[in-house]
Formats: sequence, C-alpha cells, structure tokens
Amino acid sequence: MEYAVVLSVIAAAHLLAAMSPGPSFIVVMQQSVARSRRAGLLAAAGIGLGSALWAVLVLLGLSLILEQATWLYATLRLLGGAYLVYLGIRLWLGAQVPLDLSLPVAAVGASPWQSFRIGLLTQLLNPKAAVFFGSIFVTLLAPDLPAWLKLAVVGLIFFNEFLWYAIVAYLFSTGSARQVYARSKTWLDRILGTCLALLGARLALADR
Repeated sequence: MEYAVVLSVIAAAHLLAAMSPGPSFIVVMQQSVARSRRAGLLAAAGIGLGSALWAVLVLLGLSLILEQATWLYATLRLLGGAYLVYLGIRLWLGAQVPLDLSLPVAAVGASPWQSFRIGLLTQLLNPKAAVFFGSIFVTLLAPDLPAWLKLAVVGLIFFNEFLWYAIVAYLFSTGSARQVYARSKTWLDRILGTCLALLGARLALADR
C-alpha cells in the first residue's frame, strides 16, 4: 500500500474516532464555555499530546505488552476511570458557583497549565487509546516502514486530535454559548459531571 494511502486511511479512521462523543469532548467543552477559548485550546493541545504519546508507545510495542500483561491494562483502566469520576464530582460540587460574565475570560478559572494538564491526563489515562491505535497500526503499518513515516503518523495523530478539539473549543467559547451556559450552569454542570462519572465507571468496569 502506498504511503499516501496509508496516511489517508489512518487520518480518516482516527478523525472519526476523535469526533465520537466521549470524556475528551466534555472536558474541552467545559473548559471552553466555563473558562475561556484559550483554556479550551490548551485542553485540546493536552489531548492531542496524549494521543501522540499513546501512538508512540504503541509503535514501540506497548499494545503487545498490554495484551500480555492484563493486570497493567486493568490498572490503567481503574486509574483512568477514577480520574474521570473525580472530574465529574468536581463539576457537580462546583455547579452552583455562578459564572461571572463581567470578568475578562483570562481571569476565569484555572491556570493555563491546569487546563492543559486536564486534557493530557484525560487522554493518557485512557488505555483504550492504545487498543485503538494498536488495531489500526497492526492492520495498516508494516514492521519495516521507514522511521519518517512513523513520525508522520504520530504528527498526524496530534494534528487530527488538536484540530477537532480546537473547533470544539472555538464553538463553545463564543459569547452566545457562554451566556447560555451562565444561565443554565447549575444543571448543565451536574449533567456534564454525571456523564463524566458514568464514563469513568464504564471505563473502570469494562473488560476491554
């Protein structure tokens, strides 16, 4: 298979996976609408880096290790699930704190590093990313592929993930979106917090 075709298929499959609703979508949306566009973009960058790191580890053989060491996969699932439950509880507990639209967006919420870290940890603590990349890479990437192509795949993974969630950050950080969120913050945060907690429980309890 030609290299351009390989990259195109990987790009299409990964973009579709990235666009499916999940904890990363909720995290970027919440950071964008509750804090700022910059916070959403930083969370998106963290998610992109997390995916790129998973891709590198899979290319180095981590997916095979996870297949053999089931305890390691189970541990990562439990850690990832617990982290999502923690984020959900934090959202729920802070649901009644009003969003002050009179403040400049740069003054709202966490530091830039915290937004980036939330995105990064959300992705790094999801071992299903390793399973996803492993299944795609085993199917499409031959063991003897040149190093430059593997680097191109990793860059493509980061670009795809960041591009999609940057769009999400832009859409949910507009003035109209923030005004709607400010009016409905209590129940919206409780819904988002519940969704994150349920996704965390599902991740922790799933077999694969």
